[in-house]
Amino acid sequence: MHSYTVIGITDMPCQYLAPEVAEIVSRGHLFSGGRRQHTLVEPLLPQGYVWTDITVPVSDVIAAYEAIPGNDEIIIFASGDPLFYGFAVTLKRLLPKAGIRVFPAFNSLQMLAHRLLLPYHDLRAVSLTGRPWQEFDRALIEHATMIGVLTDRSHTPDAIARRMIEYGYIYYTMHVGQHLGNPDSECVLTMSLKEAARREFQMPNCVIVEAIPQDKMTAQQFDAWMSRSFFGIDDSQFLKLDGRENMITKMPIRLLALHELELPRRHVLWDIGACTGSVSIEARLRFPHLQVEAFEIRDECESIILKNARALGCPGISLHIGDFLTANFDDIPKPDAVFIGGHGGCLHDIMVVVNRYLKLRGCIVMNCVSSPIVDGMRGDRPGTRQLWQDACAALQLVDEVPTRVVIDNNNPIEILKCQKTLL
Repeated sequence: MHSYTVIGITDMPCQYLAPEVAEIVSRGHLFSGGRRQHTLVEPLLPQGYVWTDITVPVSDVIAAYEAIPGNDEIIIFASGDPLFYGFAVTLKRLLPKAGIRVFPAFNSLQMLAHRLLLPYHDLRAVSLTGRPWQEFDRALIEHATMIGVLTDRSHTPDAIARRMIEYGYIYYTMHVGQHLGNPDSECVLTMSLKEAARREFQMPNCVIVEAIPQDKMTAQQFDAWMSRSFFGIDDSQFLKLDGRENMITKMPIRLLALHELELPRRHVLWDIGACTGSVSIEARLRFPHLQVEAFEIRDECESIILKNARALGCPGISLHIGDFLTANFDDIPKPDAVFIGGHGGCLHDIMVVVNRYLKLRGCIVMNCVSSPIVDGMRGDRPGTRQLWQDACAALQLVDEVPTRVVIDNNNPIEILKCQKTLL
């Protein structure tokens, strides 16, 4: 098996290698890296060297390494610190038994902080390079005071600024570093989010967004910051379907349902019958590590959920409009927690589908109004409680003792919960 040495380099046209690293390179024969790294280090490589380009998919690159005869050392050049969202991490994952050593350079976020004389021990680092918004959104929701972002051609500084403004995170300043390490083209810019949203930036770049101190915020920025500090969103803050107060899971019940879902240890929540998005939004804001998938059959609810998410500073909810029972689940993450907010008389069929995708030891939670009219029998039709019990029994789900709640003069509500214990 080959051993691997991963060397971090900067974007400087004339690379400097420490004596120890220069000695390793001079004795090497097998080299690898991206095409840009090849251009930067080519003058330093010994005669007769063999180079393997790193391209996607990376699995093909690993296969190319393993196809090289013998067990010689392969020397790989990477940008910055190869253990900071870098190629050394990929090597450790795909070749866990290989011998690996790393010689890092400063990564781009460190270089940007140095240019700004910005202490970065509290910096929250996020990579958007070939990745979705999830972790950046999480950092915003968790009120990180300083977020460092590795960008790509889709997640550009202006796109980041527009997303922050869209969801009301307007109390940040943006720093952008372009071509860091290249003395001929390096540029560091500091600006407001509004300024960043209107301009274009040169690649490669990286970003640090820094929260404005409270005593320097404008009144609008302070109000936006304060509005992110609630626990339990008041029902009045949600835009409702046709203005109907009953078309929302009320805040005390919502929080109890989230408690029953055990969300701190869950990863993917399905909210079926999302309506206004109150459960999805509350869950995402309270537990921003969650991937939230919201399902709603009514077309008119799409704009309501999106408006509520923007108004309440809740990016990152995946919304699926249409009949849940005919949805395509191939590209939707499988849940370990499911909330059923509405079933349209199809509870059994919905639970059959949910059970098909629910992970082992996952749970399902649903609220049920307990009254003689709603929960009892209507002619020969069973109520919701009975439908729930029948479905749990048929699917071998463990039906737990419900939590019964009475608020003001309203009918009692039972919070139903079951667990999946069998595959």
